[in-house]
Amino acid sequence: MARESESGLPVEPVYGPGDLAGWDPTEKLGEPGGYPFTRGVYPSMYTGRPWTMRQYAGFGTAVESNARYQQLIAHGTTGLSVAFDLPTQMGHDSDAPLAHGEVGKVGVAIDSLDDMRVLFQGIPLDKVSTSMTINAPAALLLLLYQLVAEEQGVAADKLTGTIQNDVLKEYIARGTYIFPPSPSLRLIADIFRYCRAEIPKWNTISISGYHMAEAGASPAQEIAFTLADGIEYVRTAVAAGMDVDDFAPRLSFFFVARTTLLEEVAKFRAARRIWARVMKEEFAAQNPKSLMLRFHTQTAGVQLTAQQPEVNLVRVAVQGLAAVLGGTQSLHTNSFDEAIALPTDKSARLALRTQQVLAYETDVTATVDPFAGSYAVERMTDGVEAAALTLMARVEDLGGAVAAIERGFQKEEIERNAYRIAQETDSGERVVVGVNRFLTDVEEPYEPLRVDPAIEAQQAERLARLRAERDQGAVDAALAELKEAARGAENVLYPMKTALKARATVGEVCGALREVWGTYVPSDAF
Repeated sequence: MARESESGLPVEPVYGPGDLAGWDPTEKLGEPGGYPFTRGVYPSMYTGRPWTMRQYAGFGTAVESNARYQQLIAHGTTGLSVAFDLPTQMGHDSDAPLAHGEVGKVGVAIDSLDDMRVLFQGIPLDKVSTSMTINAPAALLLLLYQLVAEEQGVAADKLTGTIQNDVLKEYIARGTYIFPPSPSLRLIADIFRYCRAEIPKWNTISISGYHMAEAGASPAQEIAFTLADGIEYVRTAVAAGMDVDDFAPRLSFFFVARTTLLEEVAKFRAARRIWARVMKEEFAAQNPKSLMLRFHTQTAGVQLTAQQPEVNLVRVAVQGLAAVLGGTQSLHTNSFDEAIALPTDKSARLALRTQQVLAYETDVTATVDPFAGSYAVERMTDGVEAAALTLMARVEDLGGAVAAIERGFQKEEIERNAYRIAQETDSGERVVVGVNRFLTDVEEPYEPLRVDPAIEAQQAERLARLRAERDQGAVDAALAELKEAARGAENVLYPMKTALKARATVGEVCGALREVWGTYVPSDAF
């Protein structure tokens, strides 16, 4: 009897040649590293070298997070990935009333250049690739990173990494927005221009489906709404006068990897194919790199369970394998204890070891796109692609991603799917090991990592000292220049960098922009 995939598509018990009748492998597959990139964006993929092992980490103070980064590098991490706390993500200083109780909880607290300097102390920024999960204030954190590099004597053209910088998905699924959509898109276009001129190797945006998946999106919804957001960003930059091939090669994406391995592989292959076609046909991109959908993957935090948490080690291994078989460029594997608390040193090390086993003990790196030609996977790839294109057409019918967001379309679709998943889990139709089947009478005790609540007071003291020591006149002048640029058409990153170098805080810089651009209030907030 046929089952349904996570996207609600039929999964047949047996596939054969008849399922690919009329199927043209030249059109659908191409060669690895060639259009339409179904088989991967590079000809050799992992046969040359494995993916970047990028472990997402950050908590408490910059001192504590720096120590964790040093440990990860020592254990073999090849790329850093910075988690910021909620006040930083929302553009508030640690001593702001709205930050109370959240400082350092889900990531590291960064209030100023002083904190950023400590965060990367002893880490040569010309030798590591750094990803920063930051959206509305992405420009600020990138500039702080550049300023620290300058202090290290590292030229900006040597810096490599990514800022997430994907604010549209914040309106859809995550909620860490600051400004309304229009100025947010203007800020993103300014970042594209700035990085092309100043930090040419930096990936200026990581267009993210991960958080939509965490909110309940199906695989087809995840890639449909993510690619629709990507189209909106490209249109914004082109409308601002940029040539598509000047910025498109630096676009990147961020997806989840679930335990449904076959459909996840199909999802990644379908996403590459759709994006290549869009960039070629709608935007007439000429540079082959503009057609490549390069992406980072994180294993599915939403599928981790607090019950029998060690079982999460198995889930993460399967999810990581799905990402690798799907052709990811970099990967974060979750720690088994993340459903309970921040990961401990041991659990973070085990998560990294999972990737290393996949890379060095299995044979998945021996050949490119091992599932190519599989009756099942090729049929699933076509099915996910067709479902995603249908959803993307509905977004277009509503006027594009921003207009659809304002109508609440993506959010409603995701919530409907999340409700379906919850119903299936509650009824037992969807099995979750250790939660609704294969239970144990007694859970083994587990001691989670806890963040010291004194961190908030410590950060407040650092801010008070900073404000007492700095040249307040220089800060005020720089913030006034920033506001003037925000009112006009000048690239705001240049005066923003001046303000941050003068030791203006993240909250002060975001506050200056709030005065000009306002803040976003969702339509369902009334």
